[in-house]
This record gives sequence, C-alpha cells and structure tokens, in this order.
Amino acid sequence: MVINGQSLLDLKPIANMERIKIVANGMSYGLSEAGYDIRIAQDITLDKDKSFSLASALEYFHMPDNLIGVVHDKSSWARQGLSVFNTILEPSWMGYLTLELFYRGETPLVIKAGSPIAQVIFHEIKERATYSGKYQNQGPEPTPSIYER
Repeated sequence: MVINGQSLLDLKPIANMERIKIVANGMSYGLSEAGYDIRIAQDITLDKDKSFSLASALEYFHMPDNLIGVVHDKSSWARQGLSVFNTILEPSWMGYLTLELFYRGETPLVIKAGSPIAQVIFHEIKERATYSGKYQNQGPEPTPSIYER
C-alpha cells in the first residue's frame, strides 16, 4: 500500500519534511499527492547525449522499519531527457540518498543545487525489516559504488 499525506508525515521517513508543495527553480518539492519530491544537493552539469553523474539528495532519510521508498523520475526533468534511476530505500536505512543521473538530451543540462530532482513513493511492507548493508549512514556527498568481492 502506498503511504501518503498525513500518514507519511506521521512516519517521518525524511527529517524536516515539508508539509506542502513548495516551488523552487520552477518545480515543486515537498509533500506531493502520492509521495514526496526531493531536491538535489549539488550543482550538476550534464553534457549532451548520454551523460552520467552521481549526486545526492538534500534531504536526510531515516526510514522506519515498516516502510520502503522507491525513487522515481520527476516528469519535468524526464521530458528534458533526464532519468533518475529507481533506487530502493530499504527499511531502517538512514543517510543522504545518492542519486544516479543519466541524461540523453541534445543540449547540455544544468541542474542547480536545491532544485527538485525526483519523487519518492513510500510503500508499507507486511513484515518489519532492518537494513544493515554497506550504504548505511551515507554522508551528504554522493557515495560511489562499493563492491564486495
């Protein structure tokens, strides 16, 4: 079941959640109808035609043990050729979310820090769970891939 509105605010998966939509750089962030729109922490410039970059979310997450989050594209960016990979936020995970950005537009794309970048949809899970993996407690800078060999 998707958790939204006051129920989402009560669970507090994000520190200092905005209770309403706020407009920044022509797009909205904060509580949306079905989830929560997050912002990017860094200025990013993506070159035209198949550019990849890591960035991080401005928001700090502390996921409850009965909730997962799924990151989705923000349609205003997707219509310009930007994809934000659909990362899963595991139950009990905490930290600043690293975002994987892929751009396939025809001209360079500049994204300013603080701009809304993606939407997170939160789902209640049937059995409580605890994440204890390698990406727990990520800092405010993007975290590159950690290979376990």
